[in-house]
Formats: sequence, C-alpha cells, structure tokens
Amino acid sequence: MIRIMHVAGARPNFMKVAPVMESLTLTAKGRGTALEQILVHTGQHYDHAMSELFFEELGLPRPDVNLNVGSGAHGAQTGRIMERFEAVLNERRPDLVVVVGDVNSTLACAIDATKSGIPVAHVEAGLRSFDRSMPEEINRLATDAICDLLLVTDRFAMENLRREGAKPEAIHFVGNVMIDTLMKHRERAMALPVLERFGLRAPRPYALVTLHRPANVDQPEVLRGIGEALAELGRDMPIIFPIHPRTRARIERHQLDQLFSEANGIRRCEPVGYLEFLNLMANAHVILTDSGGIQEESTILKVPCLTLRPNTERPVTITEGCNRLVSPDRRSIAAALAAIGGENPSAPPLWDGHAGQRVAQVLLDYLEGESADRVAEA
Repeated sequence: MIRIMHVAGARPNFMKVAPVMESLTLTAKGRGTALEQILVHTGQHYDHAMSELFFEELGLPRPDVNLNVGSGAHGAQTGRIMERFEAVLNERRPDLVVVVGDVNSTLACAIDATKSGIPVAHVEAGLRSFDRSMPEEINRLATDAICDLLLVTDRFAMENLRREGAKPEAIHFVGNVMIDTLMKHRERAMALPVLERFGLRAPRPYALVTLHRPANVDQPEVLRGIGEALAELGRDMPIIFPIHPRTRARIERHQLDQLFSEANGIRRCEPVGYLEFLNLMANAHVILTDSGGIQEESTILKVPCLTLRPNTERPVTITEGCNRLVSPDRRSIAAALAAIGGENPSAPPLWDGHAGQRVAQVLLDYLEGESADRVAEA
C-alpha cells in the first residue's frame, strides 16, 4: 500500500490538489497499485466560501484532517502549522508528502516532512519573482531547496532550478495543474447567468479588477493612483471589482470610497465563487490584477491582462500569453490600456489540461522505484 499525503493551506491550493488526487486514483488503478491518499487542510486561510457547496460544485476532495491554524504573523503561523502537522505525520506516516504553491503551509509542511525522513514533492516548483521582499518568494526558495521532487509548470521554472543547483533527476516538467481545473469547469462556468447579475450584456466590453497585495493597497498614494486610473477607464466601460477584505479595509482607511465608487463606473462587490469568476474573466475586455493565478488563467482564456506589479514569477504569461507588467500609477495604467489590441497569445507547452496525469505518473514512478530499491537492498 502506497500512502500519499497532500497539503492545502488556502482555497487556491485545492484547485491544484484536485487534479493531482483524481489522476493519482486513476493511474494507480490502471497500474494495479494499492493507494491511499490523505488530504490535510492546514486552515491557514479560513474561507466562508469553502463550504459544502464549494466542494460539491467543483468536485473537490474534502480534507481528511484540518489543522485549524488560522491567520497570524508569518512566524507564529508557520510555527503552529509545523507543530500540528508533525503530529499528523507521526500518526499517519505517509510514504510521500505533496505540497503545492507558495504559502506558509507549503514551507512549514515541507520542513516537517523532510526532518521526519519523508520525501516531499513540490507542485509549482521553480517559480521566481526575484523579489525577496515578497514572503511567497522566500517560501518558494526554501521549499525547493529541500524537496525530493520538483514539478514545474514552464521552461523558466526549469532554468531557475538548474541555475540554483537542483539535481537534474529531481526536476520534472509536467505543466500547470491549475489549467486542468480551468478546462474541466470552463463549460459549466460559461453557462452561468453571471453577466446578467451585473447588468452586463455581451459583447459590451467591461473590465475586471482584483487587488490585494500590500504594495498596492497599503500605501494611500499608490492606491489612489490605481483608483484614478480606474475612474478614467470607467468613463468608457463598466468595471467589475470583486473586492478583497484587505483592500476594502484600506480603501475605507485611506478615505477613498468616493474614488472607488459606482459614480466612476466601478462596481464593487463581494468576492465571487470560482465558476462565476471564471465566467467574468472569460468575457472581460481586460483584466487588471496583482494575482499570480489570474495571470495564468487569462493566458489560457486569451484575455489581455495588466499585472500591477514590477515583477512576476510567471514570465511565460508575458512571453507566450497576453499579460503585461504595469506600474501601479494612473499614467502607466492609462498607457497600457490604450495599447491593448493585436495580441496573439498561445498556450504555453503542457498547459493542456493533463498536467495532473503527468504529476501522478512521476509520483508513482518515484514511489514504486523506491519500493523496488528497498526490496533489492533486503
């Protein structure tokens, strides 16, 4: 019996874990391999939307263990995760731990497993923004340095790992598991009456906005500059702005409610579910964001994306997609919006909806090889 433990720390992690777990089940069955999978939710981000309906609609696996660590400062949160996850490892003793993404749970659980002598696989390894002021960048670097299997989404990630001295046999180019989830649910998402909910009708253009990074929302002058750019855009088309709680609080604190208002064409709303948001992305004229995952999804949806950041850990979305890095100020955003048009994006290699299958093959090959080696040594 092979036992694989998966770790998810936040809602997007489940979108990445789901295709891996599903593919592992099917691949193991096809091989005649006895497999047990355990899903651990650290509870790093508690999300009211992650309800029974969330799991039922997307067919996502439900956690077997919830550590309920909650939010907090980086050190305190990471410490709580390590303390609670170590107990789970000692009780369940998996043959392999799979971590995804770049949140604190990714690093904390990778450290615990490695110190317990359990191999670790990192899905989305090798992504680099080269900006160590981002907590996620530290998590990526440290996680990749200790993992046994590095499962990468694109050629840039492969080169990053090689340059950092990762063992060649540890690196596996598998594609993007988030795109598996997008492709699986796209048809259902497009059938939802989302545009009607916002009083929109295709093909009338609209913009979609998400903001949450401290660099954009914590500094009042930066947030004001973004708001002024959106207000100018709002004269030409409606702007749909599902607002992150952090961003809402900062808009109120900096007294910018009038700027980010419907009077300027900006329609703020509560965060929407995955399927609704996928619909909004696919139908948008342009997306303005500081999210990493949205850069990837817009590339496959072929919707122009302006990323309001000085860097990105996903450069393939620029070289092969329709993403562009833009300084978060009124003039730069206005110039980038005026330049939209003529893009001819293509899907990056292996962003084809089958990344989960390739991940499953790598994991089982590794574990069955380890098992064979132990038998030979005996």
